Amino acid sequence: MIGEPVPVSYSEFQRVDIRVGRIVAVDDFPEARKPAYKLKIDFGSAIGVKTSSAQVTTHYSKDALLNRLVVAVINFPPKQIGPYMSQVLTLGVPDEDGGVVLLAPERDVPLGGRMF
Repeated sequence: MIGEPVPVSYSEFQRVDIRVGRIVAVDDFPEARKPAYKLKIDFGSAIGVKTSSAQVTTHYSKDALLNRLVVAVINFPPKQIGPYMSQVLTLGVPDEDGGVVLLAPERDVPLGGRMF
């Protein structure tokens, strides 16, 4: 579990670019150490389609993820996960058993919208 929150300034928070995107492709990721999917997420014409590895297999099937809105950090450096390059960090929170529950807007919003 995570300990006490570390204070950050508002200007530090603003440096983290969190955007809404739509999952446009979902593939199995058998090479991952923990069960995961390979996602392609469309963030709109200004940002484009980015890749992400997400450990969301507990609560989501591939069909349930396709066309779903998600939020992701788009300005972290890309991360090599086995043979796959993850370009964005798809955000979620753990349930009581540690399974990932995705964060998402409560209604349809334009792709690429920045969280504030």
